[in-house]
Order: sequence, then structure tokens, then C-alpha cells
Amino acid sequence: MSGETNLTKLIASMDPVLSEKEFIFASLTKADRQKLSSLEPIGTFQEREGLTVILQKQQADQFNIPYSSVLNCITLNVHSSLDAVGLTAAFATTLTKSNISANVVAGYYHDHIFISVTDADRALAALKNLVRDGVSD
Repeated sequence: MSGETNLTKLIASMDPVLSEKEFIFASLTKADRQKLSSLEPIGTFQEREGLTVILQKQQADQFNIPYSSVLNCITLNVHSSLDAVGLTAAFATTLTKSNISANVVAGYYHDHIFISVTDADRALAALKNLVRDGVSD
């Protein structure tokens, strides 16, 4: 498995970057799936109730896809291994202390944290503080 597994090294080398793009999470029924190729989702996940899609807000608006929240994405630019232990807990704890909701997607190379657009700047600051302060005991 490639990527870093040492939690101290992961946090020390984490470079959180906020995307200015706005995203939404939505669920598509079987009938909606015909739209899928036109939507260009940045992520999908099959659930029993439907296909979850992560889209840019403008695409959802263009195709009349209903959603409830508008989110920004913070990418942790560190190549974390899928076998790494503790990274999600570390940044989730940091965001929890700031009362910030987080929806996490783990990619092969990086973790991506979707947070409300109203919390984006505070979330980025909290994650940069985590990098500065490192792993706490």
C-alpha cells in the first residue's frame, strides 16, 4: 500500500487547501441516472436508497437536482495511506472542537473534507492550527 501511515508525519506534512467551488450532495433514483454522464460528478457512492452524487452546485442547479446544503471542499494535500490510523479522528476532533460538521471522502491519495460554505474559513484555520500544533497526547 502506498502513502504515509505515521500519524505524526501525516499531520506535520498535511497541507489543507480550500476549494472556492461550491458542491452539493444529492441522491439519484434509477430514473435520474440517465442524467449521470451529463452531471460529471466528482464522486459517487451506491447506497440502498439511491446513488449518492457529489456535484458542483451549478450543475445541480442546471439539472434541477434537489439538495439541502452547499459545501466547500478542503483537500488535505498529504498522500495518506488507506491503511493509516488516526488521521480522520485527528481532523474530525479538531473540527468538532470548533463545532464544524464534516463530510469526509477518502480518495486513494488524499482526504477531502466537505464543510458548509459558512464554516469554510474557520475549518481551514482549525486544520492549519492542527498542522502547526501537531499530534496532541
